[in-house]
Amino acid sequence: MLTDIIAPHLDVIFCGINPGLKSSNDGHHFSGRSNRFWKVLHQSGFTPYEIEAVNDTVILDFRCGLTTAVERATSRADELSKNEFDEAFETFKAKINEFQPEYVAFLGKAAYKAFSKKKEIEWGRQPEDFCGAKVWVLPNTSGLNRGFSLDDLVQYYKEFYQTIHPS
Repeated sequence: MLTDIIAPHLDVIFCGINPGLKSSNDGHHFSGRSNRFWKVLHQSGFTPYEIEAVNDTVILDFRCGLTTAVERATSRADELSKNEFDEAFETFKAKINEFQPEYVAFLGKAAYKAFSKKKEIEWGRQPEDFCGAKVWVLPNTSGLNRGFSLDDLVQYYKEFYQTIHPS
Protein backbone atom coordinates (compact mmCIF):
# COMPACT_ATOMS: atom_id res chain seq x y z
CA MET A 1 0.00 0.00 0.00
CA LEU A 2 1.24 3.46 -0.86
CA THR A 3 0.57 6.30 1.58
CA ASP A 4 0.04 9.91 0.53
CA ILE A 5 2.82 12.30 1.44
CA ILE A 6 0.92 15.56 1.82
CA ALA A 7 0.50 18.48 4.19
CA PRO A 8 -1.67 21.59 4.18
CA HIS A 9 -0.90 24.50 1.85
CA LEU A 10 1.94 23.00 -0.19
CA ASP A 11 3.12 24.66 -3.40
CA VAL A 12 2.19 21.54 -5.35
CA ILE A 13 0.80 18.06 -4.90
CA PHE A 14 2.08 15.77 -7.65
CA CYS A 15 -0.62 13.29 -8.57
CA GLY A 16 0.43 10.02 -10.16
CA ILE A 17 -2.17 7.96 -11.96
CA ASN A 18 -1.86 5.00 -9.54
CA PRO A 19 0.93 3.15 -7.75
CA GLY A 20 3.13 0.75 -9.65
CA LEU A 21 3.41 -2.71 -8.12
CA LYS A 22 7.00 -2.13 -6.92
CA SER A 23 6.14 1.20 -5.29
CA SER A 24 3.12 -0.36 -3.62
CA ASN A 25 5.16 -3.32 -2.34
CA ASP A 26 8.03 -1.07 -1.16
CA GLY A 27 5.70 1.54 0.33
CA HIS A 28 7.65 4.33 -1.42
CA HIS A 29 6.56 6.55 -4.29
CA PHE A 30 8.29 6.13 -7.65
CA SER A 31 10.58 3.32 -6.44
CA GLY A 32 10.59 1.41 -9.74
CA ARG A 33 14.11 1.40 -11.23
CA SER A 34 12.94 2.71 -14.58
CA ASN A 35 10.86 5.58 -13.14
CA ARG A 36 12.55 8.93 -13.70
CA PHE A 37 10.49 11.04 -11.26
CA TRP A 38 13.16 11.75 -8.64
CA LYS A 39 15.84 12.48 -11.24
CA VAL A 40 13.50 14.81 -13.16
CA LEU A 41 12.37 16.58 -10.00
CA HIS A 42 15.98 17.35 -9.10
CA GLN A 43 17.14 18.30 -12.59
CA SER A 44 14.17 20.65 -13.09
CA GLY A 45 14.87 22.57 -9.86
CA PHE A 46 12.27 21.27 -7.41
CA THR A 47 14.88 19.65 -5.15
CA PRO A 48 18.56 20.59 -4.55
CA TYR A 49 19.57 16.91 -4.79
CA GLU A 50 18.06 13.69 -6.12
CA ILE A 51 15.88 12.19 -3.42
CA GLU A 52 16.00 8.40 -3.12
CA ALA A 53 12.58 6.73 -3.17
CA VAL A 54 13.18 5.28 0.32
CA ASN A 55 13.39 8.88 1.57
CA ASP A 56 10.30 10.06 -0.31
CA THR A 57 8.83 11.91 2.71
CA VAL A 58 11.69 14.44 2.43
CA ILE A 59 9.77 15.94 -0.49
CA LEU A 60 7.64 17.82 2.05
CA ASP A 61 10.74 19.87 2.96
CA PHE A 62 10.52 21.36 -0.54
CA ARG A 63 6.80 22.27 -0.24
CA CYS A 64 5.80 19.40 -2.53
CA GLY A 65 3.53 16.44 -1.86
CA LEU A 66 2.65 13.12 -3.50
CA THR A 67 -0.60 11.30 -4.06
CA THR A 68 -2.27 9.10 -6.67
CA ALA A 69 -5.58 9.47 -8.46
CA VAL A 70 -6.46 5.80 -7.96
CA GLU A 71 -5.14 3.76 -5.03
CA ARG A 72 -5.05 0.32 -6.66
CA ALA A 73 -1.56 -0.76 -7.72
CA THR A 74 -1.05 -2.20 -11.20
CA SER A 75 1.94 -2.97 -13.39
CA ARG A 76 0.56 -0.59 -16.05
CA ALA A 77 -1.76 2.40 -15.62
CA ASP A 78 -3.82 1.31 -18.65
CA GLU A 79 -5.06 -1.63 -16.54
CA LEU A 80 -7.36 0.77 -14.66
CA SER A 81 -10.99 1.05 -15.70
CA LYS A 82 -12.99 4.24 -16.22
CA ASN A 83 -15.11 3.06 -13.31
CA GLU A 84 -12.08 3.06 -10.98
CA PHE A 85 -11.38 6.70 -11.84
CA ASP A 86 -15.06 7.55 -11.30
CA GLU A 87 -15.02 5.83 -7.90
CA ALA A 88 -11.78 7.61 -6.87
CA PHE A 89 -12.98 11.09 -7.85
CA GLU A 90 -14.80 12.08 -4.63
CA THR A 91 -11.95 10.89 -2.41
CA PHE A 92 -9.42 12.80 -4.50
CA LYS A 93 -11.60 15.93 -4.46
CA ALA A 94 -11.93 15.75 -0.66
CA LYS A 95 -8.15 15.43 -0.33
CA ILE A 96 -7.48 18.55 -2.42
CA ASN A 97 -10.18 20.50 -0.56
CA GLU A 98 -8.67 19.48 2.78
CA PHE A 99 -5.00 20.19 2.00
CA GLN A 100 -5.48 23.21 -0.32
CA PRO A 101 -2.27 23.14 -2.36
CA GLU A 102 -1.53 26.05 -4.69
CA TYR A 103 -1.15 23.58 -7.60
CA VAL A 104 -2.14 20.03 -8.43
CA ALA A 105 0.20 18.55 -11.03
CA PHE A 106 -1.24 15.51 -12.78
CA LEU A 107 1.50 13.19 -14.07
CA GLY A 108 0.14 12.10 -17.41
CA LYS A 109 -3.18 13.02 -19.02
CA ALA A 110 -5.22 9.94 -18.00
CA ALA A 111 -6.28 10.95 -14.50
CA TYR A 112 -7.02 14.55 -15.39
CA LYS A 113 -9.02 13.47 -18.44
CA ALA A 114 -11.06 11.13 -16.26
CA PHE A 115 -11.61 13.71 -13.51
CA SER A 116 -12.30 16.70 -15.80
CA LYS A 117 -14.36 14.69 -18.34
CA LYS A 118 -12.45 16.50 -21.12
CA LYS A 119 -11.58 14.66 -24.30
CA GLU A 120 -8.56 16.77 -25.26
CA ILE A 121 -5.96 18.18 -22.88
CA GLU A 122 -2.77 20.08 -23.64
CA TRP A 123 0.37 19.74 -21.54
CA GLY A 124 0.95 22.51 -19.01
CA ARG A 125 -1.38 24.89 -17.18
CA GLN A 126 -5.08 24.11 -17.50
CA PRO A 127 -7.64 26.90 -17.89
CA GLU A 128 -9.77 25.79 -14.93
CA ASP A 129 -8.90 25.22 -11.29
CA PHE A 130 -9.61 22.02 -9.36
CA CYS A 131 -11.06 22.57 -5.86
CA GLY A 132 -9.33 25.94 -5.69
CA ALA A 133 -5.92 24.66 -6.84
CA LYS A 134 -4.38 25.63 -10.17
CA VAL A 135 -3.93 22.60 -12.43
CA TRP A 136 -0.85 21.63 -14.41
CA VAL A 137 -0.54 18.46 -16.52
CA LEU A 138 2.96 17.01 -16.93
CA PRO A 139 4.22 13.99 -18.85
CA ASN A 140 4.41 10.84 -16.75
CA THR A 141 7.94 9.87 -15.68
CA SER A 142 7.22 6.12 -15.85
CA GLY A 143 9.83 4.10 -17.68
CA LEU A 144 6.93 2.78 -19.78
CA ASN A 145 6.42 6.30 -21.17
CA ARG A 146 8.95 6.14 -23.98
CA GLY A 147 7.46 9.16 -25.77
CA PHE A 148 9.52 11.52 -23.62
CA SER A 149 13.27 11.51 -23.16
CA LEU A 150 14.81 12.53 -19.85
CA ASP A 151 15.65 15.94 -21.37
CA ASP A 152 12.05 16.39 -22.57
CA LEU A 153 10.70 15.57 -19.12
CA VAL A 154 13.14 17.93 -17.40
CA GLN A 155 12.10 20.73 -19.78
CA TYR A 156 8.37 20.29 -19.02
CA TYR A 157 8.96 20.10 -15.26
CA LYS A 158 11.37 23.05 -15.33
CA GLU A 159 8.72 25.19 -17.06
CA PHE A 160 6.31 24.28 -14.27
CA TYR A 161 8.92 24.96 -11.58
CA GLN A 162 9.63 28.40 -13.05
CA THR A 163 5.91 29.20 -12.99
CA ILE A 164 5.74 28.42 -9.28
CA HIS A 165 9.10 30.03 -8.47
CA PRO A 166 9.70 32.89 -10.92
CA SER A 167 13.23 34.23 -10.57
